Amino acid sequence: MTSVVVLDYGSGNLRSAVRALERAGADVTLTADRDAAMECDGLVVPGVGAFKACVEGIRSVKGHEVIGRRLAGGRPVLGICVGMQVLFARGVEHGVDTDGLDEWPGVVERLQAPVVPHMGWNTVDVPGDSVLFEGVRDERFYFVHSYGVRDWVLEANDRMKPPLVTWSTHGGDRFVAAVENGPLCATQFHPEKSGDAGARLLNNWVGAVG
Repeated sequence: MTSVVVLDYGSGNLRSAVRALERAGADVTLTADRDAAMECDGLVVPGVGAFKACVEGIRSVKGHEVIGRRLAGGRPVLGICVGMQVLFARGVEHGVDTDGLDEWPGVVERLQAPVVPHMGWNTVDVPGDSVLFEGVRDERFYFVHSYGVRDWVLEANDRMKPPLVTWSTHGGDRFVAAVENGPLCATQFHPEKSGDAGARLLNNWVGAVG
């Protein structure tokens, strides 16, 4: 059975992620233990609330070191919602500019839409060769957020395979909905709240990392 650790750093809504991953067939542990987070098949970094608080929580349990070392060794990591946002270089919320974990360049900023937060079901624009969205590329997923990455700035080169970037649009504003980048994947939406489509996506991820 695929072993998955959900990183417990004080963020809310962890139990629903644990249950969803268990339904996807994983053996799931909710912990901040460094060794467990390093040794599992897949590490999930959830996140709700403020960018700054999530970054500080992750750093307080040395989660940034675990994430960096796992990725250096090609070990899978999945970020969810603010757990995706903190993987970028910076977040700007309420005038506060906070350094992220800098796995990807880019800025998390407030959505430029008539109605914020973006809350509810929405479609996504998926790249053709996505593994994460196999079987659910035309489905809707559940979003709850006021901030996002509106400009993907990572430039590909001959030494790396270009990341697969999935987009969505809210109120005319386009933002990154998911990224597949080798061992590092992330979703802005909540797969654990996205019904059958989210369950299939988590099945796809668990199957790929096991």
